[in-house]
Amino acid sequence: MKNLPFIVHKYRLYVDILLIIIGAGLSALAYPMFLIPLKIVPGGVSGLSIVIHHLTGFPVGLTGFVLNIPILIAGFILIGKVFALRTIIGMTLCNLLIDFFTYIVKVPAVTDDMLLGSIFGGILLGLGLGIIFLANASTGGSDVIGQIISKYSNFTAGIGIMITDFLVISLSGIVFRSFELPLYGYTSLIISSTLIDRVMQGSDYARGVFIITEKKELVKEFIFIYLERGITEFHGRTGFSQKETDIVFTAIGMKQLPILKRYVKKIDPEAFIVVTDVFEIIGKGFSQRNILNSSKV
Repeated sequence: MKNLPFIVHKYRLYVDILLIIIGAGLSALAYPMFLIPLKIVPGGVSGLSIVIHHLTGFPVGLTGFVLNIPILIAGFILIGKVFALRTIIGMTLCNLLIDFFTYIVKVPAVTDDMLLGSIFGGILLGLGLGIIFLANASTGGSDVIGQIISKYSNFTAGIGIMITDFLVISLSGIVFRSFELPLYGYTSLIISSTLIDRVMQGSDYARGVFIITEKKELVKEFIFIYLERGITEFHGRTGFSQKETDIVFTAIGMKQLPILKRYVKKIDPEAFIVVTDVFEIIGKGFSQRNILNSSKV
């Protein structure tokens, strides 16, 4: 079994759609208000679209949509249908709204100050993308590329995304013949990445999850196949009834936590779940975090 069906609560799909709409609106506003007029490239396919826009005049949203098509096809084949389908929704809506706000509503640029533009553009972008990620979706681009790199190499998805964004931002400096523009792009990227983390689960980059459930085998299969994480089993005994029980433990990324909780509570409403903060994980699938070498995923 390559892909497990993603089970949601009865009304969760409507909540997710609402979150995608809100997140897409916020992230799309960042482009006409700050990023496009100031030539600030925050990485990813949308950042590459800004470069192409200033060279050719093509709309940023339409360009981003076209560039994402082969990436999403690859993601659909290599990663899975559920993530790809929700990503198609997020990507399409976000790109439509970018051009809608730019050419129909004609949202004006808020400032001509590069530093303010990179800061507040990154804030809007990070808030919007964080909300979209809460709905188990994304806007495509470097997120999908990062997932593909992670699946077929020893690099994490975070490193794959970071490499992609670095190359796109660096390209903007070459095209626009400026040393300063990439610096503002990196500033916007750092701010948006930090806010995505905050919106998702706070400042920590991973979570440890203990699960006590009678549907242990289904939970293990979901973690192994869908989340592609390992588990450790503990044998224990309940304090009140002295009943023998098994405890499943796994360490997962922040974006995976809402997915796991939703699945476990759907298949077993009586499951007992304990989520703990994790400061650092050393091992395959996680970036090492310490004082001298910190990498956010």
